[in-house]
Amino acid sequence: QLQLVESGGGLVQAGGSLRLACLASGRSFYIYAVGWFRQAPGKEREFVAAISWNGGDTFYADSVKGRFTISRDNAKNTMSLQMNSLKPEDTAVYYCAAKRFVLTADGAQVEYWGKGTLVTVSS
Repeated sequence: QLQLVESGGGLVQAGGSLRLACLASGRSFYIYAVGWFRQAPGKEREFVAAISWNGGDTFYADSVKGRFTISRDNAKNTMSLQMNSLKPEDTAVYYCAAKRFVLTADGAQVEYWGKGTLVTVSS
């Protein structure tokens, strides 16, 4: 079992930055690939970014490439998403996600979800 708790959401102006964090509790965090999905009101949940168990590989949705950076610290059981040059289109509830060994952009494959943190970008 793994429990995920997001933090760092809030209100920010367009062009600004925000850093989200996900704290994991449970066993063997190090074997999980982790990542972020987001869901805007009335829209489907979409993939944002993912990172492999050892941090060696990262993947980003085209919409956030060059602006967002994902990282993890297995010693602290944490994972972060640094968001720069934020746009109003980034407004959504952001969810931390985890899956043993490999995590793809397919949300159906996710084993554990956080409850989400709201990011609002004003124009």
